[in-house]
Amino acid sequence: MPRDPAYEPRPGDLRAGTDDRERVAAVLADALADGRLGPDEHEERLSAVYQVRTLGELAAITTDLLPPEEQPLRTDVRPVMAFFGTQRHTGRWVVPTRYSATAVCANVTLDLREAVLQSNHVTLNVTVMAATLTLIVPEGVRVVMPPSGIMAGRKNQVPPSPDGPVIEITGLIAMGNVVAKSPKRPRRSWFRR
Repeated sequence: MPRDPAYEPRPGDLRAGTDDRERVAAVLADALADGRLGPDEHEERLSAVYQVRTLGELAAITTDLLPPEEQPLRTDVRPVMAFFGTQRHTGRWVVPTRYSATAVCANVTLDLREAVLQSNHVTLNVTVMAATLTLIVPEGVRVVMPPSGIMAGRKNQVPPSPDGPVIEITGLIAMGNVVAKSPKRPRRSWFRR
């Protein structure tokens, strides 16, 4: 049966990979070591880690062991909203095709180095007012910034990549900054052993 080209799976329906399973297995090992899980329940959950297929099923295995922001993998795609504070979104999480972030008098960092992009073209709709939004992307991802803003600073420090996935930033930037950058490469030592 052919699949509809407009069909887009939900973030939790994406297939889990080996790295995702290993992250969840490490959380289970820690829970066994500190007594939050008994040996039988640990074995049962560990067996499930290698039997489930999707990220949603895998994420459900550790929901009662860690708070949401410390989960080894997150499929929750609620928008980021920060008012008068600082918020970081890091780790292994699914970035949906359309995502929004609001920063008002705040600093927001969206770290995509370990994230799973749901599609090859992600639209990030931002509202940045008297705030800074920092986007950290892995190598090979192209970032497209809006051409204008109201007294806005836009800094795209990501090297262009013609074939990689695209993150397009749209929305309102007023008296704020949007910075897109790649992680710093480790410095080479002048002295070799």
